Amino acid sequence: MAKEKSMEKEVVTSKIIELIGVTKNYDGTPAVNDINLYVRKGEFITFLGPSGCGKTTTLRMIAGFEKPTQGKIYLNSVDITDLPPYKRPVNTVFQRYALFPHLNVYENIAYGLKLKRIKTAGVDKNGNEIEVMAKYTKSEIAEKVKKALKMVDLEDFEKRSVTTLSGGQQQRIAIARAIVNEPEILLLDEPLGALDLKMRKEMQVELKAMHEKLGITFIYVTHDQEEALSMSDTVVVMKDGKIQQIGTPQDIYNEPKNSFVADFIGESNIFSGTMVGDRKVKFMNKVFDCIDDFEKNEKVDVVVRPEDVEIVSVEKGSVSGEIISSIFKGVHYQMTLMVGKTEVEIQSTKCYEKGEKVGIIIAHNNIHIMHKEFVSNVYDGYINKNNKVCFADGEFDCDVTQLYEGSYLDDEGYLITKTGEKIDLTDVDVKVEVGLKDIEIIDNDVDGDACGSIISIVYKGDHYQVIIRTDEEEEDFVCDTEYTWNENDRVSVKIPSDKIKLKLKVEEAK
Repeated sequence: MAKEKSMEKEVVTSKIIELIGVTKNYDGTPAVNDINLYVRKGEFITFLGPSGCGKTTTLRMIAGFEKPTQGKIYLNSVDITDLPPYKRPVNTVFQRYALFPHLNVYENIAYGLKLKRIKTAGVDKNGNEIEVMAKYTKSEIAEKVKKALKMVDLEDFEKRSVTTLSGGQQQRIAIARAIVNEPEILLLDEPLGALDLKMRKEMQVELKAMHEKLGITFIYVTHDQEEALSMSDTVVVMKDGKIQQIGTPQDIYNEPKNSFVADFIGESNIFSGTMVGDRKVKFMNKVFDCIDDFEKNEKVDVVVRPEDVEIVSVEKGSVSGEIISSIFKGVHYQMTLMVGKTEVEIQSTKCYEKGEKVGIIIAHNNIHIMHKEFVSNVYDGYINKNNKVCFADGEFDCDVTQLYEGSYLDDEGYLITKTGEKIDLTDVDVKVEVGLKDIEIIDNDVDGDACGSIISIVYKGDHYQVIIRTDEEEEDFVCDTEYTWNENDRVSVKIPSDKIKLKLKVEEAK
């Protein structure tokens, strides 16, 4: 028995694909940035993230359709970085199934087999045995197609036109066409994206069952969190070309590494908190016990899932407030409780009406603490000839006298130190720091000092954390604001001069 367990562990941990330091640039901009991960044999692994996060580019590099700008890709410990797609033991199923409409089901599945050459024994003109490349015979192709159709539960569909099939059936034909070549790895690029909601849920179950039946490695790409959580052995969450977290669906959901993961995977309450003692955190003006150990007085993000908030009477609650919204969602009620200025999302099978006063309690093991991803904005900048600071595609008024204690500006704009030294600050390199609450967002890209597009919005109970990315340098402004915005909004920013902190870069280096 011990030997069997040992062998089982060896299979589970063996790597079939490994990416080391993989980066892919387009026009100098990284679509995938220094990816390091491995995929185990027989695993169902999902790349999950919003549009443009790099998940499909990563899949295409594994398939061989794209070549990394730098880094290596290994298959069974062999470097395949420069290996063309047709020499890799992988097959890809795309969102648009790319079936041939003029061919029937059998011909679609058999198409690749008819082109394939396999090594077989032969005899040369001298009677010596040699290895030759040969085509599959018609009977071999028929047997393989029949087996593939049985795998996807579409036996007796050989003569059907693919144009007469439903979306779910077409998707299964696309999978059959891929698995008929007996790949070691099946790549699936949002294969359910074209299906309606009911069909998508049905196909999720079928794909998981198919993976278990085939026993091969599935690498799946989706932006749908439910798909990723319900089907995968391992989930890789991506954002801006970088991996945010790798783990089991349970780990990703229950132990998110940062506010992006917590917000992207399911619904979350994300609060700003402070550690006030050993496994004690203060948020919503109340101290709660928790199970995570952080430094005392550290500012943290606190994640509580809506289903983990328990409604009790006002007198029994750790905190109390008023229900401001209550909506029936089929299996539960979705309610919003206003505690002071903080909104708390709650899911419960028991209904509480709008206007009711209630208390809430949160078990210590349902409070997840994370390091704050952003504490302030920090940039490299320089002072221009007008004594303004230039950074993040913008030019801002600032107080340059903070660079030298006791200094002042003379009438000509030169900085005079307390020892009387006269300094021209033009092109002096500085480190710039701006607080998250010190940036004003303007609803156009003209009136501010720098402009860009909103790429991310996370609600944190009593404010929104908005990330604005500039056009040219692609720098980010992270802003805490009480106002609502939409992703992709074009905006600009203003920063009061007294909120911009400056340090000489030479001092920073010391």
